[in-house]
Amino acid sequence: MRFSLPLILAFFMATPLQATQPTRVKLGKPDENNEQAFIDIHRPLNPNGTSIIICPGGGYGTVVSGPEGDKIAVWLGEHGITGIVLHYRLPQGRNNVPLTDAQSAMKHLRKHANGLHLDTNKIGVMGFSAGGHLASTLATHATTGKLRPAFAVLVYPVITMQEHTHRGSKQNLLGPSPSEELVKQFSNELRVTPRTPPTFLAHAIDDKPVPPINSRLFHEACKKHKVPSIFLELPNGGHGLNGYQGPSWDKWQAESLNWIMDLPK
Repeated sequence: MRFSLPLILAFFMATPLQATQPTRVKLGKPDENNEQAFIDIHRPLNPNGTSIIICPGGGYGTVVSGPEGDKIAVWLGEHGITGIVLHYRLPQGRNNVPLTDAQSAMKHLRKHANGLHLDTNKIGVMGFSAGGHLASTLATHATTGKLRPAFAVLVYPVITMQEHTHRGSKQNLLGPSPSEELVKQFSNELRVTPRTPPTFLAHAIDDKPVPPINSRLFHEACKKHKVPSIFLELPNGGHGLNGYQGPSWDKWQAESLNWIMDLPK
C-alpha cells in the first residue's frame, strides 16, 4: 500500500510526538522483604531542564502508578518537563521507608543531571493523595539543600497525621498505635519552615476520604513562614477528581503548569 505525501504529513501533524520509552532505574538494594524501589524516567523529546519526581497515591498500601504516575509523566513531557515516576516501597509500619526512597531518587537525579539534561535547580516533586504526603515529607524533612526539591505540587494530598488525616494512610505508614511524637513528626503542616520550597496545592471541596483541610493546613503554614504557596480550591470532583478527568482535573493541570513555568529562574 502506498501513501501520498500529504496523507503522511497529515498523520504526523495529527499525532503528538512521543518521547522514548521510560528508563527504569533501581534504587538501593532489596530490603529484608526482597523489595526494591525504582524510578521510571520519562524523557521528553525537547527537555527544558525542569524535572519532577512523581509520587503516586494509594494510601501507603499500594502505588497507583498509572493515572497518578505514568500518565502524569507523559503530560509533563508534552511540555518539556522530565517526569520521574517513583515506585516507592510500601512502609508496612516502617515509617521512614518511603522517604528514604524519595531521597534516593533525588540523589540519583542530582548525580546524573548532566546525562539526563536536568537543571539541578529545577528538580521538583509532585504527589497525589498519600503520594502527596510523601511529596510534602520530602519537601519538609530535608536535612540538606541537596535533598530538598525546588518546588512541590500537591494534589488532594494527605498532609496531617492528626485529627483530619486519612486513617488508612496513617495506619499503613505509622502502624496501629503510633506515639504522639511520631504522629507530630509526620504531620507535615508542623514541619514547614522558611526553607520549605514554593508549593502549589489543589483540592476539591467535596473530597471526603481526604478532607481539603489537609491542603489548607499546609497552605496556612506556608503563609505563616512566608513560603510562596498557591491553594487551588476546586468546586467539585471528590477524591481523584472525577476519575482523573473533567473540568476540575483540567483546571489543576493548567494552573499548576503555568505556576511551574512562572517560578523564578
